[in-house]
Order: sequence, then C-alpha cells, then structure tokens
Amino acid sequence: MPWKDNYTTSDEIGIRDGDVVWPQGQQMALGLTVNLNPAGTARGITAKDLAYPTWHFGLNEGLDAFLGLFAELGIRATFATPALVAEAYPDVIARILDQGHEIAAQGLLGEDPATLAPGQEAAHMERATEILTRVTGTAPKGWFALSRPDDRAATGCATDDTAALMKAQGYTYIGNGLADDAPYYWVTDAGKAEALLALPYYYHFDDTFFLMFPREGTGLERPAALLRNWQAEFRAQYRRGRYFNLCVSPARSGWGHRFENLASFLRDAMAHPSVWAVTGAEIAEHWEAHYPAATHLRLAPSIWQDYADSLS
Repeated sequence: MPWKDNYTTSDEIGIRDGDVVWPQGQQMALGLTVNLNPAGTARGITAKDLAYPTWHFGLNEGLDAFLGLFAELGIRATFATPALVAEAYPDVIARILDQGHEIAAQGLLGEDPATLAPGQEAAHMERATEILTRVTGTAPKGWFALSRPDDRAATGCATDDTAALMKAQGYTYIGNGLADDAPYYWVTDAGKAEALLALPYYYHFDDTFFLMFPREGTGLERPAALLRNWQAEFRAQYRRGRYFNLCVSPARSGWGHRFENLASFLRDAMAHPSVWAVTGAEIAEHWEAHYPAATHLRLAPSIWQDYADSLS
C-alpha cells in the first residue's frame, strides 16, 4: 500500500494468519491491560479523582481480586499507570511488580497530550519516564494513551508527535494501536522509514465504555454486551492464531457481577490450549525479534496529494 502523508500511521499491510508465530508453538497471544488512571477528563488526574470512593475500592478490594485471579490463571498483565499514581502509591506498584506484572506509562497525570501547550508533551513524557523509572527500578518499555470517560473520542489520545517522542525516549511500544489486530509498526518518519511497534487495542473490549459510562450514577451499564464482545473476539483470534487485548480497571471490573464476568471469561480463555498470556513488553520483544521493522515495514512512495481546497 503506498504511503499516504498526513493520513495513516502504518503501511496498512497486515500480516497473514499463517505467518503469525508465537513462542513454543503457542496458538495465540492474549494481552491484558489494567488501566490505573482515575482521571475523568482530558486534563488528567485531579484531587477529586483521587478522592473518589471507587478509586480507593479499585486500589484495594478491586486490585486484590485482580491479582488473585491473574495468579490463579498464570496471567502476566500490563498495568498502564500515570506517573502520579506510581509516585503516590509505591506500595501498590511494588505489589504488582512482585507478582510478575509490567508497569507501563500512561502519561504524567493521565492527561490528553493534545491539551498541553506546544513543547509540553516532551517535558511531561520525560518527567513521567523519570518518575516511573525511579519508583519501579527500571525504565518503562510501553506507553499507553487510553481514553478517559469524558474524552472527545473513544480511541485514546496521541498527537502527531507522541510516537516519535516515545521512540526518542527509549520506549519500545505503544499499547493502543487501532490499525490492525496483530502488532504493527507506527511510522514516525516515513522518509527515513522510522517506526515504533504498536500493540492492538480496540474500545469494544475496554470496560471504560460499558460500565457506568460516561459517568457513575448514570445507570448506563452494559456488562453483558462487554462479555459478549470479549468472547466473540477471543474465539475468532484463537481460531486464527493472532492476538487479542482486553482492557479493564479494578475500579470498574473489580467487584460484583462485573468481576464474575471477567473471571469467567479469563478462566474459559485460559482453559484453551496454548494461550500465551504475557505482558506487553514480552509480546513486543517477541514481535520485534521475529518481525523486525527492517524487513516487515514496507513503505512505498506516497500517493497522497494536497490541493488548495482539500480538507487534509
């Protein structure tokens, strides 16, 4: 597919099912993202967000339930974490790491970088990386731009500069790519064929948009629809041997019938033979080793043209 300037983030060439290979002959990869961002709006975490009862539930009973379930099933999850959360709750972060899970970055304040003044995104990213490195003892490998309930779109928020800034600061993957259902390369400079690995994400599998959406107290809750989405997508990706990611928060999916849905889904999924349920960093490492950008990113010359009256 010829490159289209200002239009796409990838070469739009998907890998065929039969060419996807996982370690030790595993049938498919299962990515589990745990969203630890309490921010309700694009500006990021506020004092009100941190005082919310459901947030405290999520960091206690909800997290207990999640970690117990993951340990039972042998799942290593990725916790997408704003730097402010890591700095404020180092004991929580230590507990997550002690059980073999990954801490990935989710901004400095869990904010939308599009709301920042010019030049601030790089400074926020640098500060977030420094804090997470200090708290966890190692530099984060993944970066997430997950949506908040009041966001203008359900796709997560990144600017034209986000992926290039990540690459410059040593990140190896971005965790919510929407261009494919297998890992792919997010192009940061088409002319130089520079790119960053993106792991697939889709909001139909994110509990943010099904459990008390857009705000708690509205009564707009659709856990059955979310469970059906998980089950249908897992069956399809298992049959094809590809990749499936779901995204959950302990403040939303950590209690009552919501947790029972998550637990029943994961128990059924892990009962299937050869499901590789590991962290985003492990999936990214495998993909880059077997499908490096040097051989699998195929950028043809651009066919995109801008005209004076175009909307691009």
